[in-house]
Amino acid sequence: MKILVAVKRVVDYNVKVRVKSDNSGVDIANVKMSMNPFDEIAVEEAVRLKEAGVATEIVVVSAGPTQCQETLRTALAIGADRAILVETESELQPLAVAKLLKALVDKEQAQMMILGKQAIDDDSNQTGQMLASLLDIPQGTFASKVVVADGKASVTREVDGGLETLALTLPAVITTDLRLNEPRYVTLPNIMKAKKKVIDIVKPEDLGVDISPRLKTIKVEEPPKRSAGVMVADVAALIEKLKNEAKVI
Repeated sequence: MKILVAVKRVVDYNVKVRVKSDNSGVDIANVKMSMNPFDEIAVEEAVRLKEAGVATEIVVVSAGPTQCQETLRTALAIGADRAILVETESELQPLAVAKLLKALVDKEQAQMMILGKQAIDDDSNQTGQMLASLLDIPQGTFASKVVVADGKASVTREVDGGLETLALTLPAVITTDLRLNEPRYVTLPNIMKAKKKVIDIVKPEDLGVDISPRLKTIKVEEPPKRSAGVMVADVAALIEKLKNEAKVI
């Protein structure tokens, strides 16, 4: 079974992001970039499935500028077999990424697609669902446990009422949640091995995909600073403030 895993290059989660002075977006100049944490979990899960003898090959895919090769090398160091970079300097929105992934799934004939449930930069949480719809195959989102056997995947996901378990017939799309696993520490020997692994570079036009943006960002602003809290004398005063000042009741 071949598994295709999508990874995204984002601002490192430890970095405090800043809005550009013209409010056109987030300033990423001279900022540390790394693999999206949910995608790292996706790569780890694919590697574990291969170690368990379920998968035979893991292909990682990223779409974006040349620097995305660094992210792909990290995925290769975790344990992926080879990588594909869809190289473009254009803005990529979830639908465009889903179309690119569909084209690669058709080309690679992958039986399972694993993605992070969302990217921490735009928090869209759309690509996995769109990919499943374009491929017209089952999907299991927000996976906290995945078991694959006999051509089926059992996906446990957390819902408001507890846990829900889905039985998916392969091929299928799975998106990963935080509690699915803890990604392994990448060792130096594996980093050195990753440098020798293959990264194929293609362009969106090679895949016949139109990546023109469908959405336009009007303005990006930092959230307003919270005012300091106040102490109230009793419950009656609290209710009065909630009703007349906060206007939440």
